[in-house]
Amino acid sequence: MSAYIIVESNVIDADKLAQYSQQAAKTVTASHGEFIAKGKATLLTGKSQTANGAIIRFENKEAAQAWYLSESYQALIPLRDQAMNCTFKLVDGL
Repeated sequence: MSAYIIVESNVIDADKLAQYSQQAAKTVTASHGEFIAKGKATLLTGKSQTANGAIIRFENKEAAQAWYLSESYQALIPLRDQAMNCTFKLVDGL
């Protein structure tokens, strides 16, 4: 069953975001994940503090967690934190 990581974010530094995005995408691909959506988010209901979103699909929950906790991704977190304010949520598929 697929699992999804939902990212909500606001950009702090566009140049650092470009660096982070390029490197993070490589870690996702290496972990057999794929971006299925990425960009400006349109709020349909409720309140949100973020302007952007991304959805990353993995084979299952374990693969998603393994990617997030991998050394290669964890090494990017300081750059990520300079590039954007964000939340990451893991959602199990149906």
